Amino acid sequence: MRASQSRQKSYHDKRRKNLEFQEGDHVFLRVTPTTGVGRALKMRKLTPRFIGPYQILKCVGNVAYQIALPPYLSNLHNVFHVSQLRKYVFDPSHVIESDKVKIKENLTFETLPLQIEDQKTKELRGKTISLVKVVWGGTIGESATWEVESQMRDSYPELFSSV
Repeated sequence: MRASQSRQKSYHDKRRKNLEFQEGDHVFLRVTPTTGVGRALKMRKLTPRFIGPYQILKCVGNVAYQIALPPYLSNLHNVFHVSQLRKYVFDPSHVIESDKVKIKENLTFETLPLQIEDQKTKELRGKTISLVKVVWGGTIGESATWEVESQMRDSYPELFSSV
């Protein structure tokens, strides 16, 4: 029995890594339904397994660390066991550049029509509606939508000078 236990222990010890973090390191925090983190985030199927990265404030004992948590997790205790943490390795691709979108005070942004790409007529309950396919351009890229021709002529008459 002891020989078997010893063999199993040696297999386990080969794969085991002692995790140690320093103050100022960044770590991901494991989200599980049994820990307070899972209950605080309303666990669902597609909830990420790890959240963060969060900065380690100090080491509390041999295997526990105090972490700087964001305000929405303020109801949690900020000391976690090392098994609930995963090391974060900084990668420049993780930094997301903000788009240079000019947002108005009412939280909208402006897109302008670039050109009219196509025209068609649609019949609905005896009515005939003329539609135009408008290519819109702006800071988020180009997109095309079908719009009512009369409304577009009123709003943007310069688009129809070439059509």
